Amino acid sequence: MTFAPALRAEWIKIRTLRSLMWGLLAILLATAAFSALASLDDSGDPDFDPLFSAFFGVSFGQIAAITFGAQAVSAEFQGGALRVSLTAVPDRMRWFAAKAVAIGVPAFAVGLFTGGVSLVVGEAVLGDRASGLTWDDELCAVIGCGIYLTLMALLAAGLATVLRSGVATLSILIPFLLIVSFVVGNASGTVADFLPDKAGQVVLHETWDGSLGPWTGLAVTAAWAAAVLTAGAWSLRRRDA
Repeated sequence: MTFAPALRAEWIKIRTLRSLMWGLLAILLATAAFSALASLDDSGDPDFDPLFSAFFGVSFGQIAAITFGAQAVSAEFQGGALRVSLTAVPDRMRWFAAKAVAIGVPAFAVGLFTGGVSLVVGEAVLGDRASGLTWDDELCAVIGCGIYLTLMALLAAGLATVLRSGVATLSILIPFLLIVSFVVGNASGTVADFLPDKAGQVVLHETWDGSLGPWTGLAVTAAWAAAVLTAGAWSLRRRDA
């Protein structure tokens, strides 16, 4: 089977699994809801960043994104589904590439839409406090939101391929994002800036004092995702289905 039919087959799997479609919807709902709540804060913090307030919900939407990526892959390791997939597409790297694209494209589409909705909702709640944001800031953040959520979904997909378990993948990534990264997150200018989530979320800030910029931060997150996907491809090639 060539790449195009393999990709079509993988997309059919995703859109026919209700849990995965709900996972994509959860990205939008979680991000928009928590962005609206964060934008309600009018405590007068001198370090207040209106752009990040509008996109604060991405910190929670990314949990849905990694859940989507992990579940899309882990389903292949249940009930012998992977053997069936590799019977249809014997070239394992072609199959894995099709799987990654089938995960990445809808994640990007939903992430981009989520970014637009979060911006509109966040600015509506912020009111005059968002008046200083420029069109460039907003466009950069919306596009960056789509790219970031896609990269996190792909990172989870790669790790799920290595671990062959969605539960194990989420057991590692969710505590990391919610606890480990949060604890060291204030250590700006150090190795914390190069954590996959902290680096990628620079694009969602109006100003940032760390060592990375918006696009270099996303490049760091992309490097993490590429490294984990490479490990997943190696694992898939070396281990039995």
